[in-house]
Amino acid sequence: MKNYVSASVLSADMLDFRNEIRKLEKSDIDMLHFDVMDGIFVNNITFGLPVLQQVRKATDMTLDVHLMIAEPLKYIKKFANFGADIISFHIESQSNTLETIKAIKECGIKAALAVKPATPAEDIFEYLPYLDMVLVMTVEPGFGGQSFMPETVDKIRSLREKISLLGLETDIEVDGGINDKTVPVVMDAGANVFVSGSYLFAAADMKAAAAALKEGKLC
Repeated sequence: MKNYVSASVLSADMLDFRNEIRKLEKSDIDMLHFDVMDGIFVNNITFGLPVLQQVRKATDMTLDVHLMIAEPLKYIKKFANFGADIISFHIESQSNTLETIKAIKECGIKAALAVKPATPAEDIFEYLPYLDMVLVMTVEPGFGGQSFMPETVDKIRSLREKISLLGLETDIEVDGGINDKTVPVVMDAGANVFVSGSYLFAAADMKAAAAALKEGKLC
């Protein structure tokens, strides 16, 4: 299964965002990870539709939109219309899970279901046949720059085993504290899409840092 890197814009310089995007494009980054927080589902507020719209105008990169909001179903069409290529929403949200997956698919884009560290992998199993990707949070959602939680690795492994048992090719994305030291651990467990923020944007050589993530090696 191919490995991908998704750069979290939470760590980008928002005052120089167009140049930050150009740097990502030149560094073989596969996706731009766009965290949307509403101050209700998590205790933080980040970017919304107008910012996403401007990002879509600035790049052809895959926009990997992570909705950390209480009622994602209400906003699926808007985020799809404003440029999302992938939409992740939380199983712990207030929206009906299958209805939300269906709404994403009807927009012609990829559907992903996100899960907090404390939520069991088994809660995702029944939805796997309908998903393109599962997003395993390896930190508590809401803020960037947190430390990786090793206890989430067993969840990744359980999901990959179930995906293989069902004969699916569903991607497993991990988000939180992902760097060249933690990526070999999650890769070994079965993850293949790696969200990284501070590690990438602080790197002296972003392209080398991205390659290290894809290869599961120390940079």
